Amino acid sequence: MLTVAVDPPSISQLAWRCRRGMLELDLLLQGFLERGYASLSADDQRAFVALLGAEDAVLLEYLLGRMRPADPALARVVAAIRRAAVA
Repeated sequence: MLTVAVDPPSISQLAWRCRRGMLELDLLLQGFLERGYASLSADDQRAFVALLGAEDAVLLEYLLGRMRPADPALARVVAAIRRAAVA
């Protein structure tokens, strides 16, 4: 089986993906990208990228604390975003 290495997205690509069209999400995600993303482990950075694939409504529920992702890596990143928003 052939595996292809995929380069992680650039910060500018992530910034574009953080633009959701919902002010609350834009502020939380873009703020975290600017202030907290770089301090994440490589695994958590991949989880952040995966989190950006969630639908806006689900993502908002996660970030407001009304729902918790079943995946522990996603839950860890959501918690980091929430902590950064309070700081």
